[in-house]
Amino acid sequence: MPPPDQISRSRPLAPEAAPAEAVPFSEALKTWLKIGVLSFGGPAAQIALMHRVIVDERKWLSERQYLNALSFCMLLPGPEAMQLATYAGWRLHGTRGGIAAGLSFVLPGALVVLVLAALYASLGAVPAVQAVFLGVKAAVLVIVIEALLRIAKRALGGPEKWAVAVLAFVAIFFLALPFPLIVLAAGVYGFLRPAAGAEEEQAAVGQIVGTGLAETLRTVALWLAIWLAPIGLIVAVFGPGHVLADLAWFFSKLAVVTFGGAYAVLAYMAQDVVSRQGWLEAGQMLDGLGLAETTPGPLILVTEFVGYLAAYRHGGGVPWVDGLLGALVTLWVTFAPCFLWIFAGAPYIDWINTRPRLKGALQAITAAVVGVIANLALWFALHVFFRAVGRAEAGPVQLWLPDPASLE
Repeated sequence: MPPPDQISRSRPLAPEAAPAEAVPFSEALKTWLKIGVLSFGGPAAQIALMHRVIVDERKWLSERQYLNALSFCMLLPGPEAMQLATYAGWRLHGTRGGIAAGLSFVLPGALVVLVLAALYASLGAVPAVQAVFLGVKAAVLVIVIEALLRIAKRALGGPEKWAVAVLAFVAIFFLALPFPLIVLAAGVYGFLRPAAGAEEEQAAVGQIVGTGLAETLRTVALWLAIWLAPIGLIVAVFGPGHVLADLAWFFSKLAVVTFGGAYAVLAYMAQDVVSRQGWLEAGQMLDGLGLAETTPGPLILVTEFVGYLAAYRHGGGVPWVDGLLGALVTLWVTFAPCFLWIFAGAPYIDWINTRPRLKGALQAITAAVVGVIANLALWFALHVFFRAVGRAEAGPVQLWLPDPASLE
């Protein structure tokens, strides 16, 4: 931690940003809703949209503040674009601003995905609908491959990072190692081998904005309770083995371990949802990703689609009611942790971005994510091009093998 004379005890707003009183809350809310409605195209497009609105047009954040916040959000598990919007709202109007910005970014797309998931659950077996989704699956495969190439170009700047990516691919595709373990190993490796330019960055002075340790701990405790209390209620009402309880725990774990952006989340989630949990079939998982790609909001809203279908199929009650509850539970445990990460960490962002070891961990994690996304692309391709795909095992090694006769 920096010495006391380097710590700012100001309001939750740095001096170079627009003063909160100069930005009426109603005006900011309209802007957040506009961004939420227009946030198509995945994280890259959403981050670019927010930069244009928040930095270039409104000038609510400086370029440095925006990039520092983006770097911090990329270190966090979960959807970085939604967390970046939450941070921007916090800079302007504190906690209520962060909640307004975060919810505005998520809710328009969540409502669309909910309607589409309900229609899909009831009409998915119609031949015309299946024909539409065959095209969607093919398009999704291209999108995933394009994301792989784009991220690889940015993340793999040398042989060491290529090695990390290859090892991550082997670990998840051939050895079926858990994604959290891969992320942890990459992060530890990067932390021990910090980013280039560490000496210069270590000399930079970071600013801690308007908080102390006791206040941070209170924030963590409050948002942990907001996140976890509904899970306890679900377990008490439905029982620990019910699909809603399983969804709550599964996606809560996902919220903690899914570093590296939306496609890394999908790589971990898709195979677990299909192969281990048995909630969806591979084709349904691809359909859900296609829906999330074509609607506004973060791509991680595919979890809402999974929650609806899993509860619709396995809830044991009225299907559409179970589906609605599954969607709400999944949304809650996916996005409540995002507010925890931001509200607890936002005051420390400027300081964190001067820590070279954390930047080294981020770089290694990003390289590992390239390997994970390559696994996702290959897994999706097999299930798009072939109707029947089996898994062969030899000791710790596994291999996905398509049936050539089932070629689409």
